[in-house]
Amino acid sequence: MIHRFSTDISQIPLPERFTYPFHYSPHPLTVLAAQEVERYLSAQTEWQDELAKGKMFGVLVVRQPDGQVGFTAAFSGILASSNHHDYFVPPIYDLLQPDGYFRQEEAAISAINHRIDEMTAAPDYLLLKKAAEQARQRTEAELTTARQALKAAKARRDERRRQLQGKTDNGNETDNGNGTAGPGTAVRQELEALIRESQFEKADYKRKEKRLKTELEAAETAFREEAGRIEALRQERKARSAALQQRLFRSFRLLNARGEWKDLTELFADTSTPTPPAGAGECALPKLLQHAFLHHLHPLAFGEFWWGASPKNEVRHHGYFYPSCQGKCAPILRHTLCGLEVDTPSAWTPVQELDIVYEDEWIVVVNKPAGLLSVPGKEQEDSVLARLRQRYPTATGPLLVHRLDMDTSGLLLAAKTKAVHEALQQQFEARQVTKRYTALLDGILPMEEGDIRLPLAPDWLDRPRQKVDPLQGKPALTHYRIRERRDGQTLVDLFPHTGRTHQLRVHAAHVDGLNAPIVGDPLYGRPAKRLCLHAAELTFTHPVTKKKLRLCREAEL
Repeated sequence: MIHRFSTDISQIPLPERFTYPFHYSPHPLTVLAAQEVERYLSAQTEWQDELAKGKMFGVLVVRQPDGQVGFTAAFSGILASSNHHDYFVPPIYDLLQPDGYFRQEEAAISAINHRIDEMTAAPDYLLLKKAAEQARQRTEAELTTARQALKAAKARRDERRRQLQGKTDNGNETDNGNGTAGPGTAVRQELEALIRESQFEKADYKRKEKRLKTELEAAETAFREEAGRIEALRQERKARSAALQQRLFRSFRLLNARGEWKDLTELFADTSTPTPPAGAGECALPKLLQHAFLHHLHPLAFGEFWWGASPKNEVRHHGYFYPSCQGKCAPILRHTLCGLEVDTPSAWTPVQELDIVYEDEWIVVVNKPAGLLSVPGKEQEDSVLARLRQRYPTATGPLLVHRLDMDTSGLLLAAKTKAVHEALQQQFEARQVTKRYTALLDGILPMEEGDIRLPLAPDWLDRPRQKVDPLQGKPALTHYRIRERRDGQTLVDLFPHTGRTHQLRVHAAHVDGLNAPIVGDPLYGRPAKRLCLHAAELTFTHPVTKKKLRLCREAEL
């Protein structure tokens, strides 16, 4: 399970700390280990069809108890319908073990599903269901017709009563007994007849309602008896599925470098999603660390790389290294990395003064350097906004009108008053502001210019990453134009017509976009000294002078 490097590594210094899994540049030993795995995969002819679909693999550089350095390898999920392959470390818990509890209980739940399918498709059940539905429809239709008839009859009686009352009021009817004015016998008799008619029709409606509801209850009772047996099976399936899920979560017991064990239910208990997501514990790094700790191997460095075609929604490129996912792996790795000296993510914050591109009494435009936040973060106060507030301590502003990612450099617009801020925001919302970015792409683009239309949505299991989502994503449009091609890279101008999170980064990297990640993009491409994305130009109408402003500041990429 531990593999030797086929090349001499004696001159490569060992890492001082273990790789920070969520933001890293792969160590040279990690790159060599990945190349060894890639050669192995290329030789596995029986897997090529499955590998071509795309899969994440991981390598872990380890030091053995005797001091020898080697590496182990793992895959995420399953490979070729199996959890076990001699070249790779075993799973933390083997869901596919033929005689294991999971397989047995899964078979029992599948049998329940089959029985439910049989019962819901049985002719007798379908006849009972149809009879109950027809009885409901008939009852509703006949009672609706009867209520309408009652309403119409009542309207006729009310009209006749008004007519009779009119005759009484006009003195057209007299009592033949004593000659005094008042309702006559004929009028009284007709009024009494109207009352009897009303009473009869109401009683007749009640009799019809009772008969129809009795017939409906009989039909529904017969159907409910059979449907109840099916519902009991559904409830049994639900209970067994929930119990199986909880047992599986408890079966994924993970060890850390301190020798401490925790299962998935414990690891996710204090997260925003206490129920672990599907696939938790089956990614490459948890497998690799579990195997290392169980076999007394000291982890030195790590990397996960993609092999095969890019998935339709996510950004994945063949041979590229990627950080661990946040949703499934972060709660696990907080535990499993305990006891290791882990590197810290490089968060370079520039120390130079803000570069003011334009300023008047209403607005200020700065050239934000890469690595500086637009606004204060949870763990870092230093930002463009914080520095502007220090620069203008007595102003009611400044207020940033828009933002740039921390790793993106370029023009950032701020207002010095709330009224100016609102006016500028209205221009952004109405898409009356033109923005031009320059980006250096990892690849050669064939077309000189074009449009990218890919709807974007958050990847909730791997924030802050975004994904292409035709169903739930928001429309996103970017126009691009090539400036120059050089040594396998392309310098382009990017014009975003919408302002979605990571829009330019995803549109550049996605296989259905430019299929060429921005150089230095740690989320969608390959890490480098910096993200080669710069907001170079900003055109808008000054909210006070009403003059058109076109501000430009290029950068070396």
